[in-house]
Amino acid sequence: MKTLKDVISLKFKTSESEGVIFHGEGQQGDYITLELKKAKLVLNLNLGINQLGSIFGHTSVTTGSLLDDHHWHSIIIERHGRNINLTLDRHMQHFRTNGEFDYLDLDYEITFGGMPFSGKPSSNSRKNFKGCMESINYNGNNITDLAKRKKLEPSNVGNLSFSCVEPHTVPVFFNATSYLEVPGRPSQDLFSVTFLFRTWNPNGLLLFSNFADDLGNVEIDINEGKVSVHINVTQVKKNRIDISS
Repeated sequence: MKTLKDVISLKFKTSESEGVIFHGEGQQGDYITLELKKAKLVLNLNLGINQLGSIFGHTSVTTGSLLDDHHWHSIIIERHGRNINLTLDRHMQHFRTNGEFDYLDLDYEITFGGMPFSGKPSSNSRKNFKGCMESINYNGNNITDLAKRKKLEPSNVGNLSFSCVEPHTVPVFFNATSYLEVPGRPSQDLFSVTFLFRTWNPNGLLLFSNFADDLGNVEIDINEGKVSVHINVTQVKKNRIDISS
């Protein structure tokens, strides 16, 4: 397929921060890859190199953040030659690709949700997408509908289900006066805690715990939109550790 114009659109939701959303490549150095990296959307595009390899056409654009929130996000990629409009959740970013070529020349299949192992270093280090997609449209072709009716050749690899499984996490809502108290673990040398949170409030206490035998305490809070960790140890000279991010 050699195209001057492309329009690719889809919606996705995931709780994973890494994963290839779609990929296509050609024998003349052309490729297009849309993926999640560190919960951001990254579009990598190359419209080809010349035989001398002197034209550097690789272009990479990053947009969005925290896209692993298991909410639906919409993507539209509109390309006319080297001019690209990348729209994520109605926020459009315009850019122009590097190099001198205008056509995207893809010789192999286009894959959604991952990329085939090609032996290149880039293919085996990338994770497949894990989550849900809907309304996949590639240059006027309704990929979702074609896949469901098994009109694609070659078809899917692995397990595809035409339903979206919701995660089994159970959220807890706190108001300004509520808190959750859980029993501690005495005689443990390790203190470890992990959780996800979301709030509009710039200040608030996230976690507090006293250490046994009056050895101190640990506190995690939000202060003016930043997360701070405070560790107080009573039996050490430098008895307070403060970390802010």
